[in-house]
Amino acid sequence: MFGTKVRRLPLTLGPVVRQQTNIATNLKNDTQDGQTAKFSNGSRYVPPTEKTIRDKHLADIKVTSFYSQTAIEQLAMKPPTRLTPLTMMYIGKTEDGNHLLRSAKYLHKDLPIRFAHRIDDFRNLPFVVACNPLLLELHERFIKIFHTLNSFPPIKTLDQEKVFTELLQNTLNCSSDTLPLLAEGFRESKRHIKQETLVRSFLDRALTSRLAIKMLIEHHIELRKDKPNYIGAICMSFSPKELIRSSAEYVKKVCQAEYGVAPDVKIDGHIHSSFPYITTPLNYIIPEMLKNAFRATVEHHRYSDLGLPSVGVTIAVNEDELVFRIRDRGGGMPRGILEKIFDYHFSSNNLSSDTSLLSYTDFDNHLYDQLVTKDNTNRMSGYGFGVPTSRAYCEYLNGSLSIETMYGIGSDIYVRVGLLTSENRVVRL
Repeated sequence: MFGTKVRRLPLTLGPVVRQQTNIATNLKNDTQDGQTAKFSNGSRYVPPTEKTIRDKHLADIKVTSFYSQTAIEQLAMKPPTRLTPLTMMYIGKTEDGNHLLRSAKYLHKDLPIRFAHRIDDFRNLPFVVACNPLLLELHERFIKIFHTLNSFPPIKTLDQEKVFTELLQNTLNCSSDTLPLLAEGFRESKRHIKQETLVRSFLDRALTSRLAIKMLIEHHIELRKDKPNYIGAICMSFSPKELIRSSAEYVKKVCQAEYGVAPDVKIDGHIHSSFPYITTPLNYIIPEMLKNAFRATVEHHRYSDLGLPSVGVTIAVNEDELVFRIRDRGGGMPRGILEKIFDYHFSSNNLSSDTSLLSYTDFDNHLYDQLVTKDNTNRMSGYGFGVPTSRAYCEYLNGSLSIETMYGIGSDIYVRVGLLTSENRVVRL
């Protein structure tokens, strides 16, 4: 009974909060400093106290309300302009630096809209969930980023573009720990959530939006650099084989640190393929899927006299998509686990209830994702975000993530993402 009432709170409380805030705003204009106003029922109105939102990467801002900010509400009603990487690639670079001005002007207009949508999502969370301290911290941070970007003056010169680029870099730094804060915030609030679809839809939007914002900002920053074989963040001769090799090298080190052993990786298929691609999402997805395959292999065969079977990766490229098949002989999964594998916070590792042992995989390194834990030790699993986040990224890139398993034998993971040059499955950021 109590859980039902809590879940219904946002349906009535949200509008009440906004209405009271608007009344307070009007009354503030009718009061003098240090004075209070009286409502018709005799109660007194106290002018709202400003709160300063602080962050080491961005200048402090002051707000009097989280739920009534006209600029945010107006931009949250506008759709973002989703560019295709192909367009970004063809624009290229100009000798006079005009490409930097065009890119900066686009981000100056579009990023506030994207952050306004994220803030609006936070406002529409169930009240008891939105009050979680970690989620409130993220809410405050996004408000701060929004106002900082939205208040930046129009960009007309390369000097202004340079200052704006520094602001974009600080924005990336400011949001670098978004994933662990989301993970722990929702983990702490999980007992209050009765609708798992609410969590999934919120996190899908939050994580894919963060991915797109990161790729767009990184692309602009990289446009200022003269890097061979790159146009901004787009690698013009991306090698899937090299991605597998570097990711396997990283995961192997993590696996050996935890278990003392690690399986080999065999790569086959279109190993000589090369084409333009933005590697950021794959730098997350592939290590995550390899960690699952490595852990299953080691735990299923750790006491076998025959040694560890290899993990196989097959690469397939056609005119529309890039496909990775990651296959292991790690015993597979029972149906009960397979049905939950795409749920956020689900982990087959029994450490998932101990937050001091959770691993955080993120975009901190351009070559592969850096694994960071609270006690500074490497872990292979227990976090419960890797598979659902990878699925969301694949779907955002006009692809999919699917798992075929034979319980007692092993599993095959299929990672599909659309190509930037595809005419049938256009990728938009």
